[in-house]
Amino acid sequence: MPLVDSRPLTPGQRFLTRNKQDVSNKKPERRLTTQKHNKKGRNCYGRITSRRRGGGHKRTYRIIDFRRDKFDIPAKVQAIEYDPNRSANLALLAYADGEKRYILAPRGVKVGDVLLSVNKRVEFNPGYCMPLALIPPATKIHAIELHPGRGAQIARSAGQAAQLVNVDGERATIKLPSGEIRYLNAKCRATIGEVGNHEHEGQSLGKAGRRRWLGRRPRVRGVAMNPVDHPMGGGEGRTSGGGHPQSPWGQLSKGFPTRKKSNPTNSQILVRRNGRPMKRK
Repeated sequence: MPLVDSRPLTPGQRFLTRNKQDVSNKKPERRLTTQKHNKKGRNCYGRITSRRRGGGHKRTYRIIDFRRDKFDIPAKVQAIEYDPNRSANLALLAYADGEKRYILAPRGVKVGDVLLSVNKRVEFNPGYCMPLALIPPATKIHAIELHPGRGAQIARSAGQAAQLVNVDGERATIKLPSGEIRYLNAKCRATIGEVGNHEHEGQSLGKAGRRRWLGRRPRVRGVAMNPVDHPMGGGEGRTSGGGHPQSPWGQLSKGFPTRKKSNPTNSQILVRRNGRPMKRK
């Protein structure tokens, strides 16, 4: 469905752009849901590790099948449902053996379609899941495993898709939505097509209250603070104090690499998302 602008009958509707989705209004499958604790940006010790989080509506977490480990069993799409915990929609699959599972709804998949998860080369459509070794190059894929059997970790948000560059033996090369090019094990599984709800990024909340409903609290600019509160605070008039943009604790926010050099997946990266080749030790 297209993006819809409202008539500005109220101030909150003046800048509101809604994403009118064609999704089911039924309640989620009870057996596929669980309670979700609102962390409010705190870790297990109660310390804030992610600022400006808290409040918002209560959410029920939908248990999603990121492994797609029911092989060669046809699954019929019963419904396309909204998920409050992510930008993508969910597809409710009803397998031929009676089991039901949620997956990320691929773009173009409709109610009544039949999807498969296979370990052999077949004619596929969007929504089919198979190892990278069986997918032709230049195919758009999403919900990609980083390690075989661990479950999908890459390209899971609305409208996202990676591209399979080539497969050479046990190693597959993919280009991520960020532009990064990396190696993966060819046994890693992926789903064909793009993630649905691609118009999600075009919507506008329109007012601060809608942002609070999502559990996002207000953000105060550093330059608006006092020097005791932020390195960029203070000064006569509007000024950032002549320093580079940084966090309250002095962490540079532009151009400073924050990726850990000890990250074990660094060896899999060929080209970083800034277009530069990955430096090797």
